[in-house]
Amino acid sequence: MKRNGDIIIGYELNDSYAQISYMSVGDAEPETATAVLGSEMFNIPVALYKKPNSNSWLYGKEALKSAEEFSADDGADLPIITRLLDLAVTGTQLNINDEPIDPIALLALFIKRSLSVLTIQVNMNNIAAFMFTVPALTPRIVAVMDQVAETLDFKPMCIYLQSYRESIYQYVIHQAEELYKHQVLLFDYTSHMKMYRLEANRRTTPIVVFINNENYPSLYYRTEPTDKMKQEWDEQFLTIAEKAIGTNVISSVFLIGEGFKEEWAYKSLSHLCRNRRVFRGNNLYSKGACYGALEKYQPSQISETMIFLGDDKLKANIGIRLLRNGQESYYAIVDAGVNWHECEKNFDVILDERNELILIVTSLTGGIVSERIIALEGLPDRPPRTTRINIDIRFTSAEIALLTATDLGFGDIFPAGGLRWVREISMKSYSKSAEDAD
Repeated sequence: MKRNGDIIIGYELNDSYAQISYMSVGDAEPETATAVLGSEMFNIPVALYKKPNSNSWLYGKEALKSAEEFSADDGADLPIITRLLDLAVTGTQLNINDEPIDPIALLALFIKRSLSVLTIQVNMNNIAAFMFTVPALTPRIVAVMDQVAETLDFKPMCIYLQSYRESIYQYVIHQAEELYKHQVLLFDYTSHMKMYRLEANRRTTPIVVFINNENYPSLYYRTEPTDKMKQEWDEQFLTIAEKAIGTNVISSVFLIGEGFKEEWAYKSLSHLCRNRRVFRGNNLYSKGACYGALEKYQPSQISETMIFLGDDKLKANIGIRLLRNGQESYYAIVDAGVNWHECEKNFDVILDERNELILIVTSLTGGIVSERIIALEGLPDRPPRTTRINIDIRFTSAEIALLTATDLGFGDIFPAGGLRWVREISMKSYSKSAEDAD
C-alpha cells in the first residue's frame, strides 16, 4: 500500500552501504525500505556499474552482480565503482570512456537510483522532509551533500544533514523514557567495534545530552568467522562491556552492525542483560535520521525539553548588545544546540555613538558570559544613530563564526561608504580575555 500525506525520509549513507527509512507524519515509528518485500535486507551496497555497450547505470546489489558476471569480459567499459562518498569528499576524478566525470555527480546518481526502493511504499511527491545521516560531519562533507541535495528532483521540501551521533540521540529519545532514564550504551560492530555512551545532565533546563564514543580496532569483524574467532570475540567484548558498565547505571544497550548477526556473544550478552534492556538491530541510524527530520518538520515537546550537544552543535548562545528606547538590551542571534552548518543570520543594526559591535557569548555548559568586541575602524564620522550596519554571521565549524559587517550609510543623507569588516569569532574560549581574530 502506497503512503500518502506528508512523508518523512531518513537516509543513512557511508562508504559501504546506504539505508532508507520512512514514515508518514503521525506514525508511531519509521519503517525501513527493503528491496525484497518481507525480508530485512536493508543495506544497499554503495556501488555503480555500467554494463559494456550500455548507457545505463546499475546500482547496489545489481551492480555488484553484473560486475561479477562481466569481470572476465575485455569489452567492459568500466570496473565497478565503490566508495562513492569517499571519492566525492576527496574530489577524486574518474575517467569514463576517456572523459572526466565529477564524483559528486556519481554519488548523486547512486542516491537517486537507490531511492527507487521507496516507490512502492511512498508517494515521492509527498516528501516533506529528508534527512541524510553520515558517520561524521566535516566542512567538506557538508559541501558535498549540499551539492547532492541540489540535484534531487522531489521539491519543494526540506533537506537536512546530521551525524551518526545525532541519529543515535534522535532514535533513543523517541523510545520509552525508561530506556534513557540513565545512561545508554550503543555498540556498533559494522567493521571494528565502536561504543557510544549517551548521558544527560538533568540539572539543566533544557536537559543537555552528550554522546561520547570509543573505538576498539583490535576487535575487527570478519565474515565467516571460525569457532575460535567467535570465542575470542566474546572474551574481548565481555572485557569491553564490563569496563563500559563499571559502576554506572545503564538503562539500555543497543547492538547494531553486521557483526552482531553472528551467534557468538554468549558471555558478553549474559553480562549486558543483567538488570537492563538490550536490543539488537540494523537500522537504528536511518530511523534516527527519520526522527531527526520529523523534529525539524514538526517539532515535538522533546525539542523543547532536551538539547543534544554533539561535535556539530554550537555550544554557546550568541547575542548582541543594543539600545532600545534608550535602554541597553540584549538581542539573541544564535541559540546553542543548532548545527553549525545550518546556522546563518543576517540583520541590520543602527549604531549609537560607539563605532563598534559587542557580541555576547554565553556558554551553555559552563554558563560563562564573555564579550567579543568588533571595532569598526575607518567608519566615517557621523552623528549618533545615522549609521546602519548589515551584519552577516555564518559558521565554518562549530567553533568558528565568520562575521561580516557592511556599512550601509543612512539613506540619502549619509550614503554608504562601501566599507566592510570581516572577523573570525572563536567559540572555543569563553574567558573574559578572549578576543576576536582578524
